[in-house]
Amino acid sequence: MNFDLRHPAHLGANGHDTYRAALDMCRWADEHGFARIGLGEHHQSPDGYIPAPLVVAGAIGGCTRTVRVRLSVLLAPLYDPIRLAEEIAVADLCLGGRLDVGLGVGYVEDDFALFGIDYHRRGKALDALIPLLRTAWTGEPFAYRGTTVRVTPRPVQDPMPIFVGGASRAGIRRAVDLADGYLPPGLPAGWERYRKELVALGRPDPGPFPPRGPVFLWVSTEPKAAVWERLAPHVRHQIDSYAGWTRDAYGAPQGPFVPERDVEELRQGGAYDVMTPDEVLALADTLGPDGELHLNPLLAGINPDAAWAMLRLVEREVLPHLS
Repeated sequence: MNFDLRHPAHLGANGHDTYRAALDMCRWADEHGFARIGLGEHHQSPDGYIPAPLVVAGAIGGCTRTVRVRLSVLLAPLYDPIRLAEEIAVADLCLGGRLDVGLGVGYVEDDFALFGIDYHRRGKALDALIPLLRTAWTGEPFAYRGTTVRVTPRPVQDPMPIFVGGASRAGIRRAVDLADGYLPPGLPAGWERYRKELVALGRPDPGPFPPRGPVFLWVSTEPKAAVWERLAPHVRHQIDSYAGWTRDAYGAPQGPFVPERDVEELRQGGAYDVMTPDEVLALADTLGPDGELHLNPLLAGINPDAAWAMLRLVEREVLPHLS
């Protein structure tokens, strides 16, 4: 289950209701055997996209017991390194050792301007940060910027794993050289490059990229045309937002986020989909035992009542049939 906790006012959403519903849904997901909760990070987003995912991760720790929380990705160069080490440790303690930290360099230049950070040196900043975090989490004193410092408390996980996210060759190389794993942005091509580099170095093959369903899956027994009509403003909002960010960064929209107005084209080649319970189960069979189904029930301000109705349908007609 994934959340970015956007709550665009023009779609009738607000922050209080969105955050409250998300925490309740995390508790529900925990009780029903979900593997993980995914959180992202952006700043200055008019719709309230999560700017502080470590705070949310700690809150999730208070209402769950087994589900893992994945930060994919934390915009690590925006943080003071010592403060980041402390906050990751505390979040992992709140979660009882269930935190997966993905670090990335980001791609929205305005985020870096907000904090007075050099956007063009973000890669080098992350290269220096990863070994510093490992040193900090030992709990022992170490030299830092001309003085001796110590980071306490220590995280539950020892060692605390570090993942690196990103689609660039530099990001993949960073994952190989410095991290414990790689979090590709939903694209198998980056994973295959990462895998080949590991094998070429004589390291264990992490295996193929896990097959995945849509990035946004909505389950319903209603006529699909009616469901799409209700969901379309929220799907468009997310697509347009990511398309704008990636166009500014790369000169053209990236991945599945290409602005379109036709409902069929909103599916973005299947990245967004509405399915019946039977269709979801058929998809699960196709994906196989290593496959992943992702839900994003509050996508871009979807009404929590509608999201709960969808999740209850999943609870009744999908989950009992999944191993």
